[in-house]
Amino acid sequence: MLDQETIRTFIRVAETESFSRAASSLHKTPAAISYRIKTLEEQVGTQLFLRTTRSVSLTRAGQHLLEHCRQWLNWLDAMPDELQQINAGVERQVNIVINNLLYQPQTTADLLTWLHQQFPFTRFQISRQVYMGVWDSLLYDDFQLAIGVTGSESLSNNISLLPLGDISWQFVVAQSHPLAKHPAGMLSDDVLRRYPAINIEDTSRTLTRRVAWLLSGQKEIKVPDLGTKLACHLSGLGVGFLPERLCRPYVESGALVARDVVNPRQPSPLSIAWKNAGSGKVVSEIAEVFKQKNALVSGFLRMVDRLAGN
Repeated sequence: MLDQETIRTFIRVAETESFSRAASSLHKTPAAISYRIKTLEEQVGTQLFLRTTRSVSLTRAGQHLLEHCRQWLNWLDAMPDELQQINAGVERQVNIVINNLLYQPQTTADLLTWLHQQFPFTRFQISRQVYMGVWDSLLYDDFQLAIGVTGSESLSNNISLLPLGDISWQFVVAQSHPLAKHPAGMLSDDVLRRYPAINIEDTSRTLTRRVAWLLSGQKEIKVPDLGTKLACHLSGLGVGFLPERLCRPYVESGALVARDVVNPRQPSPLSIAWKNAGSGKVVSEIAEVFKQKNALVSGFLRMVDRLAGN
């Protein structure tokens, strides 16, 4: 019914709105084009074109078919290369989850651009998650690779791990915050719990969620991402820890003030993790650029204070 020639003829008539113009561009006679379209309409059992003496236009059914014909034609044209890619061990779909702490829009775009150039027939999906939500996506959702899982040990024997390094944390408050000029050299928990803690909510749905830092009896304000948390600190809304590399320029400018606390937050190790089963060349290539510390992915490591292997 819908062989390639029929699909191309149908698309050309729809685009030119004329049997004669379509015939000219396809090097056919108008009668041959008209006959092919009429046969197609008989086969599908409905009218695809509204005909006048001067032009033809698509019916609603024709518009629906046109959308699908364009998709089919694109697939038919790409199919030989796509099949070769599949036989070569290249995945058709790769889903990547990135830790909110490491996520960078431009670096993500650069990685996707490079991957598309290397593997033009692979589809990609990017997700951004927080804390155990990264592991959750890798373990329980259809994601093959995670950039920035917490820890340096795998939670599954079926998942490989490559340590990236540690994120160091700094307790900071806004320059205008009361704690900025508190006389104590080291702030106690009793002093800190008087002020709201600004936290990013863990996005895990299956694994136990983690709380980054919260004292007993302390008010908590949850925000969706690192940028919002930083803005809340700068506005003086609350207190808490930020990645040392993120807050360093604000501390140097005086917008934020770093204070020592009795119970500092320990460095957080982060890793690249990927599924062994079902992974192919794309996942292997991504893991390799991280192993080589390629400049392509350096933006993801902007918060990492101590790189693994250094």
